[in-house]
Amino acid sequence: MKKIMLAVALIVSTVGIYSFTTKAGGDVYSADVAKSKVEFIGSKKEGYHTGYFKLRSGQVNVENGKITGGKFSINLDSLKITDDAGEKLEGHLKSPAFFDNGKSNEATFSISNVNYTADNKADIDGILTLKGVTVPVKFTAYIRNIDAAKFFAEASVVIDRTAFGMSYGKGNIADEVQINVHLFAKK
Repeated sequence: MKKIMLAVALIVSTVGIYSFTTKAGGDVYSADVAKSKVEFIGSKKEGYHTGYFKLRSGQVNVENGKITGGKFSINLDSLKITDDAGEKLEGHLKSPAFFDNGKSNEATFSISNVNYTADNKADIDGILTLKGVTVPVKFTAYIRNIDAAKFFAEASVVIDRTAFGMSYGKGNIADEVQINVHLFAKK
């Protein structure tokens, strides 16, 4: 009986080590925070506003030329409005009515699953945390380049701002916000 238990323990340990090694394999590309950008378009009854955030940090895991995971930190203090509303709107968006930068100036996104539908196209499942609220997010990413030194991908997704407690202007400001991500990374 001892020999059987020892054999089972050895098999379980070997499988566990092999599984860990497989998941840890591949390459890690670090986000190029100077080039990467998270753009947004927020709409309202009389028009829309555009802007972007920069990444604070991030990494993409790649194995055999395919994304296998990643995690990213978005710097909410880097908020920049790109239309005529400028600094006035930036201040309002950083207030408690929206991002509440005084309490937290970071949003995070972690990839939980990747399903390739073509050589350069993958459906990504992940978790977005903003203002202390965690929401699952799904989108399609277009991988423009993965080589030995660089990575570039783009994605678009619509998120519901009210899921993160941002209900200011409800009825006048659309709940849905269009997000466009341009991710550059390097080894």
